[in-house]
Amino acid sequence: MGLINEEWRDCKRKNKNQRKAYYLSAEFLIGRSLGNNLINLGIYDEVKELLNEIGIDFESIENYEDDAALGNGGLGRLAACFMDSAASQNLNMYGYGVRYREGIFKQSIENGFQVEEGDSWLKDGDAWSIRVDSDAKIVKFRDQQVKAVPFDMPVLGFENGVVNTLRLWQSEPFEEFNFSKFNNYQYDEAVSEKNRAEDITRVLYPNDMQRAGKVLRLKQQYFFSSASIQDLVEKYKKSYPEDLKFENFHKYHVIQLNDTHPIMAIPEFIRVLVDENGIFFEDALAIANKIFAFTNHTVLQEALEKWNKDIVLEVSPRCLEIIEQINDKLVGEFKKKGLSEEAIDPYRIVRFDQVHMANLAIYIGFSVNGVAEIHSQILKDDTFSHWYKYRPEIFNNKTNGITPRRWLVYANRELSDFISEKLGTDNWKYDLKLLKGLEKYVDDEASLDRLWEIKANKKKDLAKYILDQEGIKINPESIFDIQVKRIHEYKRQHLNILHVIYLYHKLKKNPDLDFYPTTFIFGGKAAPGYFRAKGMIKLINEVARVVNNDRDVNDKLKVVFVENYRVSYGEKLFPAADISEQISTAGKEASGTGNMKFMLNGALTLGTLDGANIEIFERAGEENNFRFGATVDELKEIATSYNPVEFYSKDQNIKDVVDSLVSGEFDDNGSYMFLDIYNELINPQNGQRADQYYLLKDFDSYRRAQEEVNDAYRDKRAWSRKMLINIANSGFFSSDRTIENYADDIWKIDKNEENK
Repeated sequence: MGLINEEWRDCKRKNKNQRKAYYLSAEFLIGRSLGNNLINLGIYDEVKELLNEIGIDFESIENYEDDAALGNGGLGRLAACFMDSAASQNLNMYGYGVRYREGIFKQSIENGFQVEEGDSWLKDGDAWSIRVDSDAKIVKFRDQQVKAVPFDMPVLGFENGVVNTLRLWQSEPFEEFNFSKFNNYQYDEAVSEKNRAEDITRVLYPNDMQRAGKVLRLKQQYFFSSASIQDLVEKYKKSYPEDLKFENFHKYHVIQLNDTHPIMAIPEFIRVLVDENGIFFEDALAIANKIFAFTNHTVLQEALEKWNKDIVLEVSPRCLEIIEQINDKLVGEFKKKGLSEEAIDPYRIVRFDQVHMANLAIYIGFSVNGVAEIHSQILKDDTFSHWYKYRPEIFNNKTNGITPRRWLVYANRELSDFISEKLGTDNWKYDLKLLKGLEKYVDDEASLDRLWEIKANKKKDLAKYILDQEGIKINPESIFDIQVKRIHEYKRQHLNILHVIYLYHKLKKNPDLDFYPTTFIFGGKAAPGYFRAKGMIKLINEVARVVNNDRDVNDKLKVVFVENYRVSYGEKLFPAADISEQISTAGKEASGTGNMKFMLNGALTLGTLDGANIEIFERAGEENNFRFGATVDELKEIATSYNPVEFYSKDQNIKDVVDSLVSGEFDDNGSYMFLDIYNELINPQNGQRADQYYLLKDFDSYRRAQEEVNDAYRDKRAWSRKMLINIANSGFFSSDRTIENYADDIWKIDKNEENK
């Protein structure tokens, strides 16, 4: 840390008076820091060799470090990649988030069920954070006030001496322990203030099935938004005492809101300016219009946060007043344009006693971006079409990316060395577009054989790791078909496992079937209150139990659900994958970043025309991947007429696998454990049609695509050629490119030449 701290202080001094981007995100899924920081310092191999020389196993030291439990899925991993890329590109970006004590949860699998436990990642201390008590802030709720204590984490650029800052806020009480209450036998009350304060940053995304959980979740969002805004304003006042005109605030600050979670920063910013700095409301609003930009990550309505007014009132009455003032201003503007009350309704920030957070961000912000070409188009055509008609100039696309340092240079050293050897330079680590130069080796047999060997080695490593961690022996020479991501119906892990059931039945009928051995690997967490997603995990594990213990098929078919999927597990899974499962319903996945990590490591995409899959197919060619399923337009055409029972009735394969959900084949207890999934597929419920995510519509297309995979893998050279073409065309999906797009198009910040 000594070397890092010296560079860190130097960067803070150099960047003091420059315009900065401030990235507010509820998640920063950074994973382990030791290996990645050594990579970025350029001393990884040197340190590893030195320790090995004195008999210390470097890998055991790496494995001792817990993953920082600061996120869950793609949104948080994207934020971490952006921090890495901003530092690597000499951009002044400052991250603000939450220092969760327990993260989302640590997942274990017991009797096939997901069991949630606290993820005590701080139990052995935190070597990568510095507590800064001098910058602590007071955050006031209606019923309590807490201290927001910042912990700063260094974010290192790649071999360039740049260190940016990720500031994470931890909620703490003003009074740790009330002695008089304890002395009066009121033991619980003696520590109640401490517990209530710490609850705010204890868990990522607390279960909000009940009202208390919703209040806690909004408190969490307001907590880190308020602390961050107070921090920015206080630093501005200290840094520019001679120029305290807040109309100049935008010259030094731009705030990127990573999805709807930090949008409470908008009314909080206005509150701080109006209530604490004497700025008129209209002036504060005008300043806010120049500094806030909004990234949308979903088209799912349930994920576009809407909070009941009474909950916002309980968290921050003053912010609710400000939100209502903003809403009144919005309505007034539209009335002046001649719109009726009914025509104004979709734009309202406060409607039906709910606060619509996305409307607040779009009305105030100067930029709204999606995260893949198709996603951004859907925002304009559908999700926010009303806003696009009103403010088309603020909408733009920023296709997501991943950092090659974490996901190739660190996670796949052998492939990284191969690339440097073939390109004759390491410059691709700074400019991933240079991977395009690998295409000259697409017909070089020696290069293709070497690439196959590298993949084979990574598969052996993963097979050993899965045996150690999961107790399941898998064949490293089988096809590794991997789907690892958050468990959700739209991501369609149940389509994948239904196809596995189809294969199992087919092999049971004909054990001598010409079928290339395949291992299907799943991983991911279901939200604690998401019953159906947890049922999908149970189904995968029950199918795995039956298949893996059936001697008739288990030399050709294996199923694994990896426990507690996280960044460090991903670092082993992505390099070993042959097939990248990206099978979401077309139009539902905003972008995806797992698809990019797989591609960068030479996996072939099996996917729908959804999210960034489309751009992957465009750049690497559909002939080098496997596309299936209905398109967005095709699904729109059948949206009102779709009847999954027709597919169930007419296709015996579909009927067979769907019926297996309730036949008892994968449920020893005969308790119809998977009846909920069965009903969702073919029985309309609660006024909604069945099969909301078109599994049965896409099943046959998916089945045929899997047959293509099984046939294609038998030609080793042809498969290696496809791998190489995917790697060579993955350069566009670097988060370095994405963050430069943000800097140029939205933030208007330049690279810090002094740090070059």
